[in-house]
Amino acid sequence: MTVLNSLLAILPPLETSLRFGLNLLAMLLLVFGLYYRRYRDKELVTAAAMFNVFAFGVLSILSSVEFGIGAGFGLFAILALFTLRSEQISKTEITYFFGSVSIAVICAIPGTGLAFVAGVVTLVLVMAWVIDHPRLLKSADGVRLHLDKIDTHALSDPAQMRRELSRRLGVDVMSYRITELDYITDRASIAVFFRRA
Repeated sequence: MTVLNSLLAILPPLETSLRFGLNLLAMLLLVFGLYYRRYRDKELVTAAAMFNVFAFGVLSILSSVEFGIGAGFGLFAILALFTLRSEQISKTEITYFFGSVSIAVICAIPGTGLAFVAGVVTLVLVMAWVIDHPRLLKSADGVRLHLDKIDTHALSDPAQMRRELSRRLGVDVMSYRITELDYITDRASIAVFFRRA
């Protein structure tokens, strides 16, 4: 009986270790294998990797005590918003960051078999690789610009503004979005979406 009790005492830490190993492998593939290779953003890679490890640790502890799952998700939503509010990041960056945290949540919550967790994580990674593959939307790209002078037709004539941006940038501008207008300094910030020739 003591051998059985000893074995049962070892199993939860062993399962947690296996889940952490799966989490770590999946996070490394997503953050370093996909995101860093494509975008070379060291700062976001570091933040997403560390947040993944921290989230896994906290969720592992919370799942072993009486703590509602909704409260856990709420906690991480608040932490994520608090962490990311200080700097404006792109939609792609926030998606990879959320993916890193999601992998930690998928792996840390007990009650599901490891094979099922591994299957879900594999599906998440494959879909991230496919959806953000450079060949999928290779003809379209985007860039943020800061103009030293606000064009008079920026708001009144979008077609003229697109033509002017196409001429200045040497690409086919499909659309643009004004993100900031400052009439005091006569500066404009815009996001331009273009097609390469």
